[in-house]
Amino acid sequence: MHVTQEVDLTKLQKDAEDNFRGGFYCCEALMSAVVKDLELDVSPEIVRMTSGMAVGVGHSGCLCGALNGGVMVLGLLFGRDEPKGPKDPQSVKVMRLTNELHDWFRKATGKNAVCCRILTREFDMGKGEHKEQCIRFTGLAAWKVGQIVARELGLTVVNGAEDPTLQLQSA
Repeated sequence: MHVTQEVDLTKLQKDAEDNFRGGFYCCEALMSAVVKDLELDVSPEIVRMTSGMAVGVGHSGCLCGALNGGVMVLGLLFGRDEPKGPKDPQSVKVMRLTNELHDWFRKATGKNAVCCRILTREFDMGKGEHKEQCIRFTGLAAWKVGQIVARELGLTVVNGAEDPTLQLQSA
């Protein structure tokens, strides 16, 4: 699969956020930004497979859609398509990368959670009060996915190498 050799993580983060603002849900916004910014040679229809992951998987309030989208990207790029058991090196690698994303995201939200219901519990979802937070979380997840992909594939990071959550902590 073709992947660009340079990535601008700041642009990836912003594109994911803008995609959300433009009408995509979190998971769709992240996948669409990754496909475009990493120049993945996949069908644009791949974004469709993420559509049901929003609002904690079909409005169930479970796993955050932004995190779920990131897991799907890692699976797409590092996963396997042959049943070789749990010790298969591809399986071990994608599990390790997914765990890294999960643990980072849990801390990056500042809420020590990955469950949509917990991440948004102080908001009235019916009024859309959660949207700005979810846009931010989608951008953060996209940044981290891009950072993992760049590291693992040896891509050159041309902008945004510093963890954006460090900037929030120092502010």
